[in-house]
Amino acid sequence: MASGFFAILDDIAALMDDVAVTSKVATQKTAGILGDDLAVNAEKATGFLSSRELPVLWAITKGSFINKLIILPVVFLLNWLYSPAINYILILGGLYLAFEGVEKIIEFLFHRDKEGHEVVEEIIEDEKSDEDIEKTKVKSAITTDFILSIEIVIIALGTVLEEKHPFITQILVTSFVAFIATVGVYGIVALIVRMDDAGFKLIKKSNDKGFFGKLGHLLVKALPIVIKALGVIGTIALIMVAGGIFAHRVEFLHHFLESWSSNEVLKIVKEVILGLAGGLLAVALFTVGKGAVSLVKRK
Repeated sequence: MASGFFAILDDIAALMDDVAVTSKVATQKTAGILGDDLAVNAEKATGFLSSRELPVLWAITKGSFINKLIILPVVFLLNWLYSPAINYILILGGLYLAFEGVEKIIEFLFHRDKEGHEVVEEIIEDEKSDEDIEKTKVKSAITTDFILSIEIVIIALGTVLEEKHPFITQILVTSFVAFIATVGVYGIVALIVRMDDAGFKLIKKSNDKGFFGKLGHLLVKALPIVIKALGVIGTIALIMVAGGIFAHRVEFLHHFLESWSSNEVLKIVKEVILGLAGGLLAVALFTVGKGAVSLVKRK
């Protein structure tokens, strides 16, 4: 009886060791997408009142956990029933990310003065309550997180599938990587958005003197620069993630400029080109669709 019990413990220990080793490999493979996830979500989680930053970030984090709870069983089920479906889902997600990134670039480059009716529409938009604006931003952040979470989960699952691990290991490793992605990314985002508060506390406690006083001022002054930088990095990250999806998941595009794939810099350039092209296509389709809907409404 005792030997059977210890044999079970030994099996559990071996399984946990296998999970730990494979999780390390899977995390390394998802490091790039986790970096992009951090940049994108940090940009999404900023721009709120100081008192609302952490509640908003917690709402986005809860949404991210719910995303993982939805994605994990669906991905496992799809992989079992019809694995090519994952490809199509990723491509659609890539189009959404590319659309978001290119739309921001277009708005920045071609921002024009508002005409009369547009000013009225903007005023009406500004009259929305802070709560409504907050909900809209949180919803947008959770939607983007959903797309990025699919990519993270599938990369992690692909790692365990390549090494032909048993099903229980696949579940544990993929779930662990998904959990670490949420905790790690939003933990770092929380530190970033509270930089100024940490700075003010250092200034107060040091009576604005000495090293800690200077450090406090540095943190306060650095936050707007960091947020602006994250906005740029987040936009680039959206396009790069989308381009990476297109390059790896669309057969024709996988062989497009294939020689560039051997060079890391050219590989990034290729992904940016594909992301921009996909984003421009998505923006064009959205604009045409929006115009068609407007015509139908007028009739």
